[in-house]
Amino acid sequence: MNKSVVVVGLGEMGSVFARGFLRSGYTVHPVIRGVSMQTVADEIECPELVLIAVAEADLHEQLVNVPAVWKDRIALLQNELLPGDWQKYDLEPTVISVWFEKKKGQDSKVIVPSPVFGKHAQLIADALAVIDIAATVLADEAALLHELVLKNVYILTTNISGLEVGGNVGQLWEKHNAVAYDVAIDVISLQEALIGQPLEHQQLIDGMVKAFNGDREHICMGRSASVRLQRALTLADEKGLNLKVLQKISDTTQTQKE
Repeated sequence: MNKSVVVVGLGEMGSVFARGFLRSGYTVHPVIRGVSMQTVADEIECPELVLIAVAEADLHEQLVNVPAVWKDRIALLQNELLPGDWQKYDLEPTVISVWFEKKKGQDSKVIVPSPVFGKHAQLIADALAVIDIAATVLADEAALLHELVLKNVYILTTNISGLEVGGNVGQLWEKHNAVAYDVAIDVISLQEALIGQPLEHQQLIDGMVKAFNGDREHICMGRSASVRLQRALTLADEKGLNLKVLQKISDTTQTQKE
């Protein structure tokens, strides 16, 4: 019997996973822009896995429309992801915290192994292994939460610090350590508010630095940096948090634009 996987979104990241699934012997059914998941679900009712690989900004639009027959086989890979993002839709997805980079015209570049948790975790890890991308299957939900928070701390700290100092992550930690540390503490405070529990600050900063060392040339400021900063400040405002360091960087960047 032919094994099937559905990939929703075939951008750079979705295409990497699709290649891994194909190399593992699965038939890959794409859901491209302009096609509804339900249309594909009407034909492919029982795929092994449905990987939603759209960008963060498009995620909730997809989650609210997950066909009922697919609800127990969803997998997610977005940045800035926390359990609350899927729990509101009554989903229990397999989740991977992606620690490899894929840019147009370039091969995938692994920073550190990508942790994955959920009932389809091994399937995803095996598919990535076939294309030489390291992944680690996690033991429990607590481990997943830590890894998601860690990735958020890394992404937000590097992007937001980059708005202030530019450069790459090696330079950030060596030459602008105070900026990176202060931004990270604000980001961790936001994560604590979003998940409703305290976090081990130093453990997260140590994990962030380990990722820095995995690719010291990684540029801090991605094209979404300003959007990430404003989203963080909006979330902080909703939680009644005053993130002084992030607000100062926002004010400075706004002044520079004017």
